[in-house]
Amino acid sequence: MGSGIAGLIFAHQASAYGTVHIVTKKEAKESNTNYAQGGIAAVMAETDSFENHIQDTLRAGAGLCRPQIVKAAVEEGPARIRELMALGVRFHSKGAQLDLGLEGGHSHRRILHAGDMTGRHLEQALIAACVQNPRIRFFENHLAIDLILQDHPRERPSERNRCLGAYVLNRENREILGFAAKAVALATGGAGKCYLYTSNPDIATGDGMAMAYRAGVPLSNMEFVQFHPTCLYCPEAKNFLISETVRGEGGLLLNGAGERFMPRIHPQAELAPRDIVARAIDAELKRSGAECVYLDISHRGADFIRKRFPNLYAQCLRFGFDMAKVPFPVVPAAHYFCGGAETDAAGRTELPGLYAIGEAAHTGLHGANRLASNSLLEACVFAHRAAAAASQEKKSGICGSGSSIPRWQTGGAISPDEEVVVTQNWDEIRRLLWNYVGIVRTDKRLQRAAGRMELFQKEIDSYYRNYWVTPDLLELRNIAQVAEILIRAAQLRKESRGLHYNLDHPSPQESLRTSSHIRRYPQKISVPSA
Repeated sequence: MGSGIAGLIFAHQASAYGTVHIVTKKEAKESNTNYAQGGIAAVMAETDSFENHIQDTLRAGAGLCRPQIVKAAVEEGPARIRELMALGVRFHSKGAQLDLGLEGGHSHRRILHAGDMTGRHLEQALIAACVQNPRIRFFENHLAIDLILQDHPRERPSERNRCLGAYVLNRENREILGFAAKAVALATGGAGKCYLYTSNPDIATGDGMAMAYRAGVPLSNMEFVQFHPTCLYCPEAKNFLISETVRGEGGLLLNGAGERFMPRIHPQAELAPRDIVARAIDAELKRSGAECVYLDISHRGADFIRKRFPNLYAQCLRFGFDMAKVPFPVVPAAHYFCGGAETDAAGRTELPGLYAIGEAAHTGLHGANRLASNSLLEACVFAHRAAAAASQEKKSGICGSGSSIPRWQTGGAISPDEEVVVTQNWDEIRRLLWNYVGIVRTDKRLQRAAGRMELFQKEIDSYYRNYWVTPDLLELRNIAQVAEILIRAAQLRKESRGLHYNLDHPSPQESLRTSSHIRRYPQKISVPSA
């Protein structure tokens, strides 16, 4: 489920062992991957080393990375890069050498990129490979509703269960299908649309995270939400992210008076880790009352800017900003969830038959803060590992038959009468999270958010049970679920660490240097035993 880099790599690898169906909400190319501008981090230069990349990742993760996971991701990165190149991805180079970029938190240049549209190039190459594969079939404009489980009565939660597939809504004819599968991979991406301002596309509503949670899978470290420091501040520029590579190539952050403020905040100034930069901008906006700060790279010259950032340059120009001549306005926006469905080193969740990869998963690579461009690396490495693990389970025969699942029952549900209920709750939840569970938090704000979410959940649950499902209702249900989990996780962490900053607990506590885990026992959607 999902057609970003994680889902496509999993499908491509797993197709060697069976038929793969890719269920995706819109067109296959519509994913967070497609919008990734910066690149993918990997040790590809002789002047760099695995140890350097490992230490940079651990440092950014603020004590919550799993060292063995970091080591695996970093050391397997070059092999995954070579596989991408074999599939047709063309990273930029200077002569015979790769043109490696530098981003915040990295000690060396190790960011492989294809100009400023790396994600789009990755997506195009992977989709082409999958489309040409007769064992892979795409189901575009299909939205997953819930996972189908073998058996999980609430009174026997300790018994082992199994994922048998998923119920899926066809957006075009509103038919609900049951997909049976020997293995299910959640590659549904993040949940940026939980927030009022986000760099994510509209599809990022936390669907996989919410489905995993409802199936009893624990979600870990959901309080750690990365806010990208620089999205273009312009009403017409919806979700338009300004890549961190702009700062990596010398871009400077200025306040309304034209003064730099990052040098007094951190020794690395504009190249400090994203959480520090985002909080610094937030503090500068609150101090001055301004609506934005400014990013200036004009000193690098027009020729360099047009060559290095052709898409960014063209898009900014379209919105009235010539980044080769003047500073342009930017604000932070919700960008990446470091938490997700808890997995092992092969992408397995606690629920047999269910894998989670990419941003929907929590592998332990990112800890309390993701190092820039490690997300695409994680997707490549663990999608590859998950496909290998699923194939081994298939060979060993421990997968289910993947055949008998119950038909979807509508019960007494009727056609929705007032869609305004959905849109109203959607808007209120996103604004609630932005104001109360944003870059800077307090105990009081979190308490207020929890109380409001309880009311939202009751109303949404009642609406879901009484009316036919629609795409908007399903996405609302999922962002509400993720929002509730995020708030609960943030309330549990009585410290400030990485991306979670609470004014009432401003320092990290060694006794709290552990990952959070939020779980619930699943509601019953069962299939009789064979």
